[in-house]
Amino acid sequence: MTILLDARTSQNASTSGSISSPIAAGTPVLFGQIGLVVTEATSPIRTQLSGIISIQLPLLPLLTSVQVRIVRGTAPTDPLVFSAVYNLDLQILGPQSFTFNGSDINVPPPASGQLTYTAFVSTNIVGAIRVGPESFNGISFSG
Repeated sequence: MTILLDARTSQNASTSGSISSPIAAGTPVLFGQIGLVVTEATSPIRTQLSGIISIQLPLLPLLTSVQVRIVRGTAPTDPLVFSAVYNLDLQILGPQSFTFNGSDINVPPPASGQLTYTAFVSTNIVGAIRVGPESFNGISFSG
């Protein structure tokens, strides 16, 4: 029998254009974090992760890659559970949104009773801006 353990959302920006936050080249920037309570886990845990992030090209449009990374923990160096790279379309001058879906499977129940997942974004050049919406979601199951 599968047991739903917990579901959480980190909603950083609800609408398009609701934030304006520059992304430093090559430096991971936190855009979402969730803590899932898994004290009822009786077997390895499965977590489904999803979200959206919207980026605006730099003022001088250059080939821009955006990387989304999700770790189990709070630091960019914690265990990586998901990573995706998106290339911004130089023909689109407005915001570009990217959705993602990932999984973390067979996670042993942590002693603390909580799993923390953190979503980071980085780019390859200076000048890209986070403009919203931004959302990071997770749901954990056991059994």
